[in-house]
Amino acid sequence: MKTLVWVEHDNAALKDATLSAVTAAAKLGEVHLLVAGKGVDGVAQAAAAITGVGKVHVADDAAYEHFLAENVAPLIVSLMGSHDAVLFPATTTGKNIAPRVAAALDVMQISDILSVEGADTFTRPIYAGNAIATVQTSDKKLVITVRGTAFAKAAATGGSGTVEAVASEGDKGLSGFAGAEIAKSERPELTSAKVIVSGGRALGSAEEFHAQIDPLADKLGAAVGASRAAVDAGYAPNDYQVGQTGKIVAPEVYVAIGISGAIQHLAGMKDSKTIIAINKDEDAPIFQVADIGLVGDLFKIVPELTSKL
Repeated sequence: MKTLVWVEHDNAALKDATLSAVTAAAKLGEVHLLVAGKGVDGVAQAAAAITGVGKVHVADDAAYEHFLAENVAPLIVSLMGSHDAVLFPATTTGKNIAPRVAAALDVMQISDILSVEGADTFTRPIYAGNAIATVQTSDKKLVITVRGTAFAKAAATGGSGTVEAVASEGDKGLSGFAGAEIAKSERPELTSAKVIVSGGRALGSAEEFHAQIDPLADKLGAAVGASRAAVDAGYAPNDYQVGQTGKIVAPEVYVAIGISGAIQHLAGMKDSKTIIAINKDEDAPIFQVADIGLVGDLFKIVPELTSKL
């Protein structure tokens, strides 16, 4: 079985989400990668060095510079004649492209897989992760998105894949790139951080959110996250949101401060290796998944904790 993995990158560097997708693909068979972008020689070489990769297909064209799904999907479909499955990281861009590929191939998309049980059988979360469904498909071509937190990252070095150019499908003219406003931070990126400090609505204001969360995150070298309630209240920007409708994370340490633990938030972080919760409500749902729980006033506990680090 030949699998194709769409490589997520920024035209300069390969993103970690790809490595988890490679691990999932390796459970199905021979792994090929697709690097589509503009000026992506460096990304292609990095992709070829991933352990377990047999071949890297490269489509270097301005049409793919901004990863517009309307342009990338036809390229992937053109490669599916020689591949049995295509896998995407379950990221914003991956989840934008995958359904178009599935529709063009007239097959069912298998979303957000947690494990590979066989060549046609997978598990995926339902009901915000409170139940795990086992799904089996009879489709001849598979289109799959991979939850990155469920699979170990493939080694980024040690591989010796071959690099092969493929013909571009060109710009389909269905959409155009208008611009992007990308948040920049000196802190680690949320989905790849080893430590995350998240704040909830209990912090009371944007000022308190940053006054309590930021110093602790700086001491720990951590990324900053937030619950949806905190984001909706304007305490933190949208790209901080962790949860079912935000980012799915699984760091080594997740510190939840003033977060009650709504089911939608737990769906995005309960796979974290160690969960530390600080909340004054001892019956808060967050304590059901926490490895370490501190019951008390966060406005006293957090400054004291920060000062002692």
